[in-house]
Amino acid sequence: MTDPNAASRPVQAVILAGGQGSRLRPYTDDRPKPMVEIPGTGTPIIGHQLAWLADEGVTDVVVSCGHLADVLQRWLDSADLPVRVTTVVEAEPLGRGGGLRYAAEHLPHPDKPWYATNGDIWTRFSLRDMADFHTERDSVATLALARPRIPWGAVKTDGFGRVTDFIEAPPSTFEINAGVYVFSAEFAKMLPERGDHERTTFPRLARERRLAGFPLPQGAYWRAIDTAKDLTEAAKELAALHR
Repeated sequence: MTDPNAASRPVQAVILAGGQGSRLRPYTDDRPKPMVEIPGTGTPIIGHQLAWLADEGVTDVVVSCGHLADVLQRWLDSADLPVRVTTVVEAEPLGRGGGLRYAAEHLPHPDKPWYATNGDIWTRFSLRDMADFHTERDSVATLALARPRIPWGAVKTDGFGRVTDFIEAPPSTFEINAGVYVFSAEFAKMLPERGDHERTTFPRLARERRLAGFPLPQGAYWRAIDTAKDLTEAAKELAALHR
């Protein structure tokens, strides 16, 4: 049976892989953050991302490089990749929004929707479902929303101030931007040529009710790899998932 939603789902994506990764040193002394391997997997973060995008129907990916771009480009040139990859490097820093716009200009289908993800996100969920959510709400942009576990134990009290329970690393009560997006074709022209779209474009779209938030499905794996502790925790979590 033909899927009626298939034609509206993106087949192209941008990966933002230009960050310094200073909090991941010494791992990022000789490689960009997306090239850091999650212990036990033998594959860098970007390798997992490309495999995930391919599984979700993506055929073309633009990788925006920056810090130690040559290391990432060499790996992409030598690896057996499941998608067609183009790399772009900013001649000068353009900011997050400007960098995203510059990368989007190199997508093969400028009149079609596209996905984007930050290069330090390690996750698995249905991008097809997120694309359908985006289309159903007639949004210009949709961001995935996560509830990460807070790194401290929480304390519950009753109305009288008595402690009733301790909860180890509970999920946040707030949803956060998970760093994965679906964008309509028109979104690229709304991005600043220089600067941060999260301070300009996103707030404007939110005021116009053209920005949607897609909650990650219950049980979906998500982690931002920012520190050495994140690497260790990701390795433990992935090992537990494959038991």
